Amino acid sequence: MYEDTIKLLTSKGNFYIDLSLDRIKKALEKFLNPQNGLKCIHVAGTNGKGSVCAILDSILQEAGYKTGLYTSPHIWEYTERIKICGVEISEEDFAEYVQEVCACGIHLTEFEILTVVMFLYFQRNNVDIVILETGLGGRFDATNVIDTNLCSIITHIDLDHTERLGKTKDEIAYEKAGIIKKGSPVITASGYEAIKDKADEENALLMLVNPYIKPEFIEALTLKGLHQIENLALAINAINFLFKEISDNTIIEGLKKVKNPCRFQYFETKNLIVDGSHNPNGIEALRNNLDYYFPQDKRRFIFGCLKNKDYEKMMKILFREGDEVYLNEFNYSNSCSYSELLSKCPVNACRYTNQDLTNDKLNIICGSFYMIGGMKWLKSLQA
Repeated sequence: MYEDTIKLLTSKGNFYIDLSLDRIKKALEKFLNPQNGLKCIHVAGTNGKGSVCAILDSILQEAGYKTGLYTSPHIWEYTERIKICGVEISEEDFAEYVQEVCACGIHLTEFEILTVVMFLYFQRNNVDIVILETGLGGRFDATNVIDTNLCSIITHIDLDHTERLGKTKDEIAYEKAGIIKKGSPVITASGYEAIKDKADEENALLMLVNPYIKPEFIEALTLKGLHQIENLALAINAINFLFKEISDNTIIEGLKKVKNPCRFQYFETKNLIVDGSHNPNGIEALRNNLDYYFPQDKRRFIFGCLKNKDYEKMMKILFREGDEVYLNEFNYSNSCSYSELLSKCPVNACRYTNQDLTNDKLNIICGSFYMIGGMKWLKSLQA
């Protein structure tokens, strides 16, 4: 039943996207608006959303809250997107909920279906707090059907999905700011005018976060990478503002248990970094982290990317003379071809052919979550 449900879900695709929330609101009304009874922390941004959500989820679990976590994209299975206290929705429940939502009589896109499923699942299981990651943008994102939230968090903003969100960072900030709710605080490290204006419009307290964090918090966080400092600062400020009863000791214990696979994740036995960065800003963070944590290591890259990404800029940031580079044309409808990547690659490169990665060099697999998801052997390393 699960496999049939995945076929049904993927057949919906992302066609018939319209820039409004009318469809999903009508669908939710048929289920008596399950989203209205949930307490949500809503997170938007270009990069860092998933990490902020994972940090919040782990700390709140440690503090005894029953948490619901909604993230995207998944890496290996759709069930990864919907979790209660860190446990994925079962394949059986997932199939039943998707079938129920698809039978509501309203055409919904894949992401809209998943979002309705999530609200229903969290409401029926009486979660205390929902950590809600936007899929794309914010203003017209399917998750933005909530009328109120505990707070909004807007992470680092950069150029991505420019065909839908705008050609400048200011235009993208405007779309992300669409999640700000009347009278609810917004926490960000980016002082864009669009965010300030929306906060003023909604009479929302704007908290501009300084990235200074207590060293013991940084030391405790399982997620490595220089870019995680800002993400950690956003999450800690949200916890301190909303949950004043949570002690530093509880925060530290929660940080020790954070899991967010394939974000600068290192596997020592394979001498392997797996990183899902898929835009120039994320790739720049990866480059900086490699130089900081592995400054002397010779490097072997396996890189693949989607056609709608700025892969030429990404490769110029990432590769240097002397790097061993393999370009991967992976099995996904929008994957860049080997020839497209090769024509823009600034260094000598070869086609990746699923060869074994020896640990004589630092191996780095990066460029696309979709590519990583197709490498099923990586999942076995997560245990």
